[in-house]
Amino acid sequence: MVFKIGFWSDRDYHLDRMNLGDLAAAYLQYYAIAAYLALAAVSAAFTGWAFLNGMATFIGLAASVVATMLMYPLVWYTLHRWILHSRWMWKLKMTAPVWKRIHYDHHSDPNSLKVLFGALYTTLPIVALATAPVGFALAGWPGATAALCMGVLQTCFYEFIHCIQHLGYAPKWGWVKRMKRLHMAHHFHNENGNYGITNYLWDRLFGTLYGQVKDRPRSATVFNLGYDEEVAKQYPYVAAMTPNWPHTANPVHRQREYAQPSESEAHSSL
Repeated sequence: MVFKIGFWSDRDYHLDRMNLGDLAAAYLQYYAIAAYLALAAVSAAFTGWAFLNGMATFIGLAASVVATMLMYPLVWYTLHRWILHSRWMWKLKMTAPVWKRIHYDHHSDPNSLKVLFGALYTTLPIVALATAPVGFALAGWPGATAALCMGVLQTCFYEFIHCIQHLGYAPKWGWVKRMKRLHMAHHFHNENGNYGITNYLWDRLFGTLYGQVKDRPRSATVFNLGYDEEVAKQYPYVAAMTPNWPHTANPVHRQREYAQPSESEAHSSL
């Protein structure tokens, strides 16, 4: 039996119908966010204790934190573009469930809060592997925990901004508004660009940034990432785990279809 507390029940939540207060409540009650914040507190406490006991220098710890801040956007750009938008994960029975959970479901229904947050079991190992070794090389174990602390805090920021980008709300700050516009183009116009989520420097450097939808043609695979009925015939793993398969690719049309009663239900209600 799976126990769920507070906001996170079996009910579906759609960000296009929520306000900022609803989002804040959901965000703070999500188990992965609580785990990240707890880990950040423990890591910061160890780093501070190590510094006070002369186990690391301020310069070494500062270098670990700065290196993590600079490296983090590149790590997630790389993951998003070349792993999550690759076409090999659905082909393997072992990786298809992970790909479905962390990316296919999100693109299939971009406003569903249930699948917007990254899964803890996939996200945390990546954050740790990307940050702790760099910090360790610069300042030993205190540097590793300092880098890990910064990595999970950046992940918390990333998750919150990502939620705001899908929220039915117009951000007041210009830089958040721009990020939202670029990310919405990634989800609703053409998925082959604007991979950065919270930082688009690497999109600019690798030529994948497009500022206006007129700059790219509309993609036919923006909602299914190329996993369609023909692909499912050869690689059925994702389809087998997807309710109501095959379903309408466009999530807006799909929600309208599900909201309409079937012919038999309509007759029975008469």
